[in-house]
Amino acid sequence: MDVGFALVVRFTLRDAAAAEGFDELVSRTLEGIRQYEAGTVVYVNHRVPDEPGVRVFYELYESRAAFDAHERQPHVRRFLEQRDKYVTAVEVTFLDGIGGKVAAGAAFA
Repeated sequence: MDVGFALVVRFTLRDAAAAEGFDELVSRTLEGIRQYEAGTVVYVNHRVPDEPGVRVFYELYESRAAFDAHERQPHVRRFLEQRDKYVTAVEVTFLDGIGGKVAAGAAFA
């Protein structure tokens, strides 16, 4: 089973005001991802319970090529240029899929 190309990104935010700004930046970025990125299967921003200054992204792409195309998008470039004013640390973990389940027609608001 091909489960695509995935990664997890953990952001440590500067403070509560930075969290608000970061979440707004992500919201604007997600608009572009939804509209222009057919190869992005899952792109979800999570809050971490008991860690209000942390956000975790789970990203799943159809392929490495789809991830590379994502990285070149103007909305993603803007996110990368602006995120550092909100973030003190970024940890990226690339994942090798072994297997899993993907629900047909799954979507998140």
